[in-house]
Amino acid sequence: MTPEQTQFAAVLHKALTESTEWSTLDELGLHEVTEPPDLVVLFLELGRFAVPGPIIESFAVLPSLLSGFTGKGSLAWPPHLPHAQQADQLFVVQNGLLHHGVACSEMSSVDRSRHLVTVRAADVIGPADARAFDLGVLACSAELLGLGQALLARTVDYALHRKQFGQPIGRFQAVKHQLADTHVGLELALPLVRNAAIDPTPQQVSAAKIAANRSAYRAARVALQVHGAIGYTAEYALSRWLTRVRALITLWGTDSYHRSRVMEALCP
Repeated sequence: MTPEQTQFAAVLHKALTESTEWSTLDELGLHEVTEPPDLVVLFLELGRFAVPGPIIESFAVLPSLLSGFTGKGSLAWPPHLPHAQQADQLFVVQNGLLHHGVACSEMSSVDRSRHLVTVRAADVIGPADARAFDLGVLACSAELLGLGQALLARTVDYALHRKQFGQPIGRFQAVKHQLADTHVGLELALPLVRNAAIDPTPQQVSAAKIAANRSAYRAARVALQVHGAIGYTAEYALSRWLTRVRALITLWGTDSYHRSRVMEALCP
């Protein structure tokens, strides 16, 4: 990262430590963060804190579709639109055009903070820039890595304090190996995400999403295995990160979709 990005990450981390309310995000002026490398820095931190709300849509995608957008909006590439109850404005992309959206029926999500709805396209606003979708993919990839890093940190801390057979479970080699493999996976995925920010072609962005999906899923699985059943209970904080990872893995394109984009680029 550049010195400026390092400073930005430190300021953001400090602010989010104190509050993850939307008003805090507004005060930080995050709508002004438009360059892909800076968006990666932003969404890594937002993921670490599992910040709720339409953050991908409001800070990464809609500003590229609507010049000067500074609101709290949600956007759907059908069929489902997330965070409808929290958003001030709803939008939908259909047949390459950006429309205002009208919320229809509510849907359940594994991440209970997401509030999914089906959406109907209303009046046309204008053409939808294809680059906006890739910005959403990139932001989602960075958020997944931030979530994975937070899950690993929490699991390491738990393993150092949870005792079994008279010693912390983190001393057992089987647990050490799981945590080490998780760390390696996250570190290998990070350069792919950063490279996609520098060269945001469909191939690079899709490769980043595949790697982020895999590493974040592993972090979530290992976190649950080390914590045991308590990790998935709604009363335990870890469940916020676990359910968010599960939801984001299929958001902004599934693994099969992104693999097909990489294959098309490699074998035209």
